Amino acid sequence: MALEPGTLINQRYRVTEILGQGGMGSVYRAVDENLGVEVALKENLFMSDEYARQFHREAVILATLRHPNLPRVTDHFVIEGQGQYLVMDFIEGEDLRQRMDREHNIPEADVVIIGAAICDALTYLEERTQPIIHRDIKPGNVKITPTGQIYLVDFGLAKLIQSGEATTTGARAMTPGYSPPEQYGTARTDHRSDLFSLGATLYAALTGYIPEDALSRAMDQVPLTPIRHYNQKISQKLSDVIEKALAVRPDERYQSALQFKNALLNSQSGLVVEDGQYWVEPPPEEIEKNHARWSELLNEAFDQSGKNGQAANKNGMAQSKKVYGSEKFNFIWFALVSFGVLLLFAVILINVFDPELFHQGVSMVFPSVITFTPPDTPDITQTSTTSMSAGIKFTSTVAPPTRVYPTITMVETLVAAVPSLTHTPLPTMVGGGTGEIAFVSDRSGVFQIWIMDTKGGNLRQLTDLPEGACQPDWSPDGKRLVFISPCDSNQDAYPGSGLFVIDYDGSGLSPISTTPGGDYDPDWSPDGNFIAFTSLRVTGRPRIYILNLIDNSVTMLSQPYSRDSDPSWSPDGAQIAYVSRKDGPSDIWIMSANGENQRVYTRSGGKINSHPVWSMDGEVILFIQKESLGAISQMVAASYVEGEYSEYAFDLGPVPVRDANYSPDGLWLVFESWPDGRNHDIYILTVSGAIRTRLTDYERVDFDPVWRPGNTW
Repeated sequence: MALEPGTLINQRYRVTEILGQGGMGSVYRAVDENLGVEVALKENLFMSDEYARQFHREAVILATLRHPNLPRVTDHFVIEGQGQYLVMDFIEGEDLRQRMDREHNIPEADVVIIGAAICDALTYLEERTQPIIHRDIKPGNVKITPTGQIYLVDFGLAKLIQSGEATTTGARAMTPGYSPPEQYGTARTDHRSDLFSLGATLYAALTGYIPEDALSRAMDQVPLTPIRHYNQKISQKLSDVIEKALAVRPDERYQSALQFKNALLNSQSGLVVEDGQYWVEPPPEEIEKNHARWSELLNEAFDQSGKNGQAANKNGMAQSKKVYGSEKFNFIWFALVSFGVLLLFAVILINVFDPELFHQGVSMVFPSVITFTPPDTPDITQTSTTSMSAGIKFTSTVAPPTRVYPTITMVETLVAAVPSLTHTPLPTMVGGGTGEIAFVSDRSGVFQIWIMDTKGGNLRQLTDLPEGACQPDWSPDGKRLVFISPCDSNQDAYPGSGLFVIDYDGSGLSPISTTPGGDYDPDWSPDGNFIAFTSLRVTGRPRIYILNLIDNSVTMLSQPYSRDSDPSWSPDGAQIAYVSRKDGPSDIWIMSANGENQRVYTRSGGKINSHPVWSMDGEVILFIQKESLGAISQMVAASYVEGEYSEYAFDLGPVPVRDANYSPDGLWLVFESWPDGRNHDIYILTVSGAIRTRLTDYERVDFDPVWRPGNTW
């Protein structure tokens, strides 16, 4: 008889739901009241010696496993006269069988990702000192979590191979269509038996049909129906890969899970999985839950921003009256304009008498005419560029104000564009503008955005959202940040997340995208009018969009069937660099700000490139590169000089690097690194690769660093 919800087992586990029930016991969802976490509680009521040994064997096997695609056992106990119990990770979501019932045919790319994830788990099981064979891989034992992660579950029939063992131990079971012929007793099972069952699972996922029974095929009673007989849209290359795994003779299958995984991944041009992060689209009910969580965050943020907005509007109106009505302002305005004219005249004189000064890469800041934007004036950004004979450009940018108070912005920069692939630092302006860096850390228990100075001091927490926050990016005036939430880990994609903005002082929290579905990778345009971002909305395929902050319109820039991510604006706002898998490898591409003229930028062969960011002069794109999946990630700078493409890799030794960004003066880089393989911290170094300095020393994870723009306060 099944346990009722509310029952307390072993004075620790409170049953909340019956997940499954059979003749030998049940599986329950429960809460570990000691730790306050959800667990799965597996029960065995059939207490014969053989089944008791089998159940205990499953506990012993799972208790030693530590792999991202496998559940963990955390407890095992026996209640005399009642049964045995196994406590393991609760894997929320749906199984592949349920997804097949809902979709009939699983998309080709998803099948490859699911297969690769299970192959990773099988490789781990193969390479143990005492290898493990699962022996029951089928759609019902492949779980997909609410975040789209993939797990292989149910080790009740697993076989532990002892050294020198020549016979099978443990129970045998056959699932027609999924079990290989040797599992019927024709030969000894080994790790290639699991590869057959995985091939059958992928076959069924692609076609909606279970392959012919292996024993019948081994006796030449029936042939295997080719995959493309059921679905002509499936590529011949993928069909061949899966059908090879379904060979009747083990010697004709793949000889390892790693071989099978590589064949799967190679069958799909353009499909790249970084850092073993396999995920597919979450179940629809989980997407709805994410939407609900998103709506709650929207409502909370709107309530808070409304309160802050009323106070700010009152303060803003009072301040604008003071400024516009004062004679002191007229004097200041006249003095600043006069000062600007004198400086411009001085620049012209220097250019005449010592033009070489302007070819040394010196950056200088000049004040421009101050522009005031009253509260009721629409957000408009104006940019003007004037060229001089020395090749110098004056660029004046007035950043848009927030919605609730007037903005007084004074920015005018003289920049000599001197591209240099080696990034030789200049002797001036050391420190990176305001000398502050935003980053993400879970030091408060949940991933939140923090701010620190360039020495790692003056640490303060900016956000405090129950669902977490990450991927910050500064507005061009340095007064606000855009970020995403929910965020519960450092990921390449964030299904269910949305975009928010917050003021530098932690006030003004407000959502800026109203369509849930996974918005992430935000990047604020140089003029402050737009935010480029990646989104999984509509189909779950990552594409690049632009949010217009003036009219709140959203435009998709990616082509319909592209997989694009990581947008990054060029300094002049005319182009966007991004990551695309259009031509196979993960390359850096560039396009015009309206999405036109899309073209590949990097020429890195089969290497995996990600996280592009432009140098301050727009001549170089810095990005992260891996030689192959699982390789150490490194920083690489690339540029075109006289039409010739060049790459320069920073030689930091065997040290992994991620999420590199420039300082506002262009002389420093901030990035995430974990030299010891565990402790992820924030570092800086010069653009020439020197003076590497560790800024944080937190025992867990710091990531997503971004330097605050220059002196605006």
